[in-house]
Amino acid sequence: MPAPFAHSPRGSLATIRTLLPYLWPAGHPGLKARVVLAVLSLIVAKAALVYVPILYKQAIDALSQGTPGALVVPVGLILAYGGARVLSLLFSELRDAIFARVAQHAIRAVGLQIFRHLHGLALRFHLERQTGGLTRAIERGTKGIQTLLTFLLFNVLPTFFEIGLVCVVLWKMFDGWLALATGLTVTLYLTYTLIVTEWRAKYRRQMNETDSQANTKAVESLLNYETVKYFGNEAHEAQRYDASLRSYERAAVRSQVSLSILNIGQALIISAGLTVVMWMAAQGIAQGRYTLGDFVLVNTYLLQLYDPLSFFGFIYREIKQALIDMERMFDLLGQDREVADEPGAPELHLRGGAIEFRDVVFGYDERRPILKGVSFQVPAGKTVAVVGSSGAGKSTLARLLFRFYDVKQGAVLIDGQDIRAVTQASLRAAIGVVPQDTVLFNDTIRYNIAYGRPGATLAQVHEAARLAHIHELIMSMPEGYDTLVGERGLKLSGGEKQRVAIARTILKNPCIFLFDEATSALDSHTEREIQDNLRDVSQGRSTLIIAHRLSTVADADDIIVLGDGLVLERGRHAELLARKGVYASMWARQQESGAPIAI
Repeated sequence: MPAPFAHSPRGSLATIRTLLPYLWPAGHPGLKARVVLAVLSLIVAKAALVYVPILYKQAIDALSQGTPGALVVPVGLILAYGGARVLSLLFSELRDAIFARVAQHAIRAVGLQIFRHLHGLALRFHLERQTGGLTRAIERGTKGIQTLLTFLLFNVLPTFFEIGLVCVVLWKMFDGWLALATGLTVTLYLTYTLIVTEWRAKYRRQMNETDSQANTKAVESLLNYETVKYFGNEAHEAQRYDASLRSYERAAVRSQVSLSILNIGQALIISAGLTVVMWMAAQGIAQGRYTLGDFVLVNTYLLQLYDPLSFFGFIYREIKQALIDMERMFDLLGQDREVADEPGAPELHLRGGAIEFRDVVFGYDERRPILKGVSFQVPAGKTVAVVGSSGAGKSTLARLLFRFYDVKQGAVLIDGQDIRAVTQASLRAAIGVVPQDTVLFNDTIRYNIAYGRPGATLAQVHEAARLAHIHELIMSMPEGYDTLVGERGLKLSGGEKQRVAIARTILKNPCIFLFDEATSALDSHTEREIQDNLRDVSQGRSTLIIAHRLSTVADADDIIVLGDGLVLERGRHAELLARKGVYASMWARQQESGAPIAI
């Protein structure tokens, strides 16, 4: 797995500590009050449940005495018995209802924080992540919170509280040996369950890992459906997917075998404990120390305790799995923000939008620098184009300007302000980008254009589409602006997607324009029309163009020629041709080929 998505064990206690603030949320007194009321309801419910067998014992003892008026006493006790059971059930349900809002708020808060954190991570993380595995980790993690709260708060903790109450009652009512035997049985059962379940956890983790790998392969294969068809690699993709499923199968079989071992041991411990305690109670009756009601009391308590304990193995496994799932999800929150705002960073103060790259050194891998001291300026309101061979670092400049990465040395400045010293939100609000590879949301065309300015009116969306020369095409579609573009915009052609992206940026109305090969997917006729439109909308605004076709930047105020991480040439189109250098050679090759070449 790529490093940013690697899994590092953090421990169950650390995971629970991470969750606790969401269950006692600061600034939410109403939710805190619900937590307190839920705890009180739990105490009342369990106290009533523990008192039920005592009422049962008293009724049996009264009936067994056969004294006059005995019928009146058991009837009252039986009514009290029924009332106690109803009270226990009522407060148990009340506890669940009261705590439901707290639980759902915690799930929502965690999901929102992770969503925001992922958007705050650097581009490097998102380029290296595995989409299928990432989404599965978040999905399982949020479900894990629900599972943990359901079983831990509503099953395990109440059961432990009940065990404690029962042991106290047995200790007070009898000689203590019954309480000790009951406590030892429960302790042995829980210890065995914990040890074996910890041993089983490695198989559950293997199941998670192989499941994520299989899901990732399936998602990637389906996202690249056309590529698979182009090369006829359906069998190859099925083989890769089956290999992951086979690994999952092996882990699942090991997990099931270990589960059987766990269940057998639990059954033996419970049966042995039940036999010993009942034998002790029977001995007490034979010696005249206990009554028949005492025997029934002990038996009822044991059955009442062992009923939830019989599910403890399942519950503990679910809790452990939930903690593993949450552990991986919370690991995402531990991912460092490679690009972060400085504490108290001010907003970018625009005075014209002048851009400066000052001695910039950068490389995605420190061992292989892409830019080796690049310096140039984009004066306020001027248009500067950057051209060069493939791998020269043209698109890297765009990513640095938008602060997807921070420079290793040097600085990028806007109106004299180092972009590392201002907030990323204000920086990105000032720049409108049309990327080379446009990806659209699986929504309507209107939504995708309006994404440039959420809340824009339909008239404003139409105007932006006209400037991008796509309005007439959209209106010719059966659904018009309500046409769904499909996942990643696959229902539109490359040129149509590019024009939607241009319209979206025009609607944003930024101070600075950044066109990263913005017209590379368009035919020559449409390209000329959009170039005229872009020239109009960017008039008087600082514009940086990453050029694919030299003919599209001939009118630029300045042209920067990059090569081997350095600025090789700079000047206007005519000046560079006159020098007969690198730019002139590229221009000549394009003219000779009769079609623009990819540079």
